[in-house]
Amino acid sequence: MIANRLIPNLRSFSSSSAPRILHIGDVLTSSKQFSDQDVLQFSNLTLDFNPLHFDPHIARQSGFRDRIVHGILVASLFPRTIAFHFAGAVYVSQSLQFKSPVYVGERVVAEVRPVQLRQNKDKYIAKFATKCFKDREVVVIDGEAVALLPNLEIIDGK
Repeated sequence: MIANRLIPNLRSFSSSSAPRILHIGDVLTSSKQFSDQDVLQFSNLTLDFNPLHFDPHIARQSGFRDRIVHGILVASLFPRTIAFHFAGAVYVSQSLQFKSPVYVGERVVAEVRPVQLRQNKDKYIAKFATKCFKDREVVVIDGEAVALLPNLEIIDGK
């Protein structure tokens, strides 16, 4: 899905059958509400059983209002968003700054916005500004990603 929330002067797309091509300034989004089960499954995969994710008392003692979702789990929305729109994309790098906690049960929206597109042989190197928001405006993660895209045609996933 292409969204123009929070980013002014974005291109709009018509509902014609012509393929939509990724341009600088477009915004790709996805959202997720992280559950107890998500946190537990992630902990089992990573062996990260930090009590901040499971014990509300310890989380509060550490300055949080409740249990927090793993930051890397929240950041996983970025490659998910890119792969959803570009089958065969290869994630090359990601920088992250964790700005605010995400609590279990909160909905997060990830935004991936291309800031640089460069053709390299038969592929495209795309540099993206990446942000996650909660409550529509609170930035929880800020960063940049680079991905190798097979083409610039956006898949709607419909």
